[in-house]
Amino acid sequence: MTADMDKVVVITGASSGVGRACAREFAERGCALVLAARRADELEDLAGQCRTEHGARTLAVPTDVTDAKAVDDLARRAVAEFGRIDVWLNNAAVAAFGALHEVPHEVFRQVLDVNVLGCVNGSRAALRVMYGQRQGTVVNVSSVVGAAVVPYNTPYVLSKAAIRALGGSLRQELRLAGQDDVHVCTVLPASMDTPFFRNAANYSGRAVTPMAPVYTARRAAKTVVRLALRPRREAYVGPAGRVLGIQSKLTPALVERVLARQMDRSHLSRTRTAPLTEGNVLRPSADPATVDGGWHGRRRTALRRAGALTLAAGLAGAGLMARGRPRTTLVEKRGRR
Repeated sequence: MTADMDKVVVITGASSGVGRACAREFAERGCALVLAARRADELEDLAGQCRTEHGARTLAVPTDVTDAKAVDDLARRAVAEFGRIDVWLNNAAVAAFGALHEVPHEVFRQVLDVNVLGCVNGSRAALRVMYGQRQGTVVNVSSVVGAAVVPYNTPYVLSKAAIRALGGSLRQELRLAGQDDVHVCTVLPASMDTPFFRNAANYSGRAVTPMAPVYTARRAAKTVVRLALRPRREAYVGPAGRVLGIQSKLTPALVERVLARQMDRSHLSRTRTAPLTEGNVLRPSADPATVDGGWHGRRRTALRRAGALTLAAGLAGAGLMARGRPRTTLVEKRGRR
């Protein structure tokens, strides 16, 4: 029997993927839900499922997170309906694949607006309520690429690094304001089995597939629920992400080289695709909203995990060799000339 958390939870980007999985996970634990995304029909469908299957109290509020007033209205409606906000999850995100010069300016700008300003708007609206309550938790969804960057996805990588920085800045402000029971947590997922890759804008001319290994959206949802119960600064989703995050601090140049090769060889497949696809960046996807993206087959996942372990071992070995290699002094270099 799952413990009743008795929390009021606001989720942006709730209609599909990790957001939808989080809604189900919180509903299963007896939380009241305020669900936000651009598509009203998908939100109402999710709200109905949470009410029917788990008896959860729900409120669906179609919201464009780039609109600060709309996000403020979302917070006001949550308080009007349920009296408070205990957890606010900033999850809405879009992406655009392709080299920097290939991604149109308006698409690049929109990725930053949704991912960064959407998170800022949500954090501001949530913290305004939580400061008054003197309690609450904001959870911002970053990504492992916010710690270990990759090519051909520049606006997304920039946005996720910015979200990680935002968390650190807000935690400092809370400490200085004496708001000890208001928390800001950052989640850094590795590759998730969601519709994200299918819905992303793509100007590379190559089909996008998740970088190994691929974890379920429910795994991310469980991490978010744990943060709501026991807040902490940051939490990776998936051990592969944690390894990359640590290794990028120890041997950043090596990780850049390896991830560039991985991105070119596997993340962007050899399968050709439509050369210009704006995905769901400028307008919502017309595809049915689901939690899963079809990437988490048992055999496929086992193979990807094996590949990821090989990558991690190679990074660790190369890092040890790099640290163990004696440094050549300037005098020695001159002596060899």
